[in-house]
Amino acid sequence: MNIAEIAKLAGVSSAAVSRYFNNGHISDEKKEAIRKVVEETGYRPSVQAQTLRTKRTKMIGVIVPKVASASIGRIVEGILSILNESEYQTLLAVTQNNPQKESEYLSAFNNKQVDGVILSATVFTAEHKRILKNMLVPVVIVGQHLTGYHCVFHDDYHAAYDLTKLLLQKGRQRLGYIGALQQDKAVGAERYRGFCDAVSDMGYGCLAQNAVTADFSIASGYEKTKELLERCSNLDGLVCATDTMAAGAMQYLGEQGIEVPKQIVVAGQGDSDMARVTAPPLITVHYSYERCGEIAVQMLMEMLEKGEASIKEVKLGYYIVEAS
Repeated sequence: MNIAEIAKLAGVSSAAVSRYFNNGHISDEKKEAIRKVVEETGYRPSVQAQTLRTKRTKMIGVIVPKVASASIGRIVEGILSILNESEYQTLLAVTQNNPQKESEYLSAFNNKQVDGVILSATVFTAEHKRILKNMLVPVVIVGQHLTGYHCVFHDDYHAAYDLTKLLLQKGRQRLGYIGALQQDKAVGAERYRGFCDAVSDMGYGCLAQNAVTADFSIASGYEKTKELLERCSNLDGLVCATDTMAAGAMQYLGEQGIEVPKQIVVAGQGDSDMARVTAPPLITVHYSYERCGEIAVQMLMEMLEKGEASIKEVKLGYYIVEAS
């Protein structure tokens, strides 16, 4: 079957069939006639032919550092909630936190295998920036702020600032901090900066030294809590960069017979399911991860469909969730 044969069976022109498959304007009567023929024959247009004709693949490349992450999973859910209702399909690339793999996928997607890219990166190396500068397809960055590029990100600094300030106002004046690598600008650098500025502004600047760096796992949160308490034995509160780290901290404290929150209060960030199943539930920060993914797709669609060129940077808010 081809377009001409479909047109003949439907009693319409080949141009009308072409507009039908490319979401062009045709009358409801013609649309229904074509739909019936397509349904009866099982006809599907050639993707390769459409790509050659329109220069569009109808594919969106999505690059993420990992899938075993509550925050990344929610961002992807937001992305798919929009893309699955559109005519676009998704190519998901998982880099396992390898910056080199991120660069490789960006280069591969840039060879016109996709119409656009949504990139969730943790670090931006010189190689990242070189490739991004020379991308031939539009790119939207999620979860990180990179000046000069379309991006959707969170107010990590003020969230960590307000969370730290809340614990100090609750009378916890010997805080410790478990953070991420500083190369991760959002979760690592910005959240730690929020902690440091909060303790400084509240008159406890020396607490900024009570900090360790963990990776994004319960096991690392466990080990780094042990390390921090061996160095600072009199802590009465822990601010963690993520809920996963906080869960590891609570596991360690429980094994040591340290009561939470009576002796040490623990706070995480992310408002994940994990924050609700710990005993007691974590104090945490809600970030709009799903909305972040949705906005990223909408931003990309505007560039693809309307040729929107002006740079857009969207910073999303947050709120603190206290255990009931």
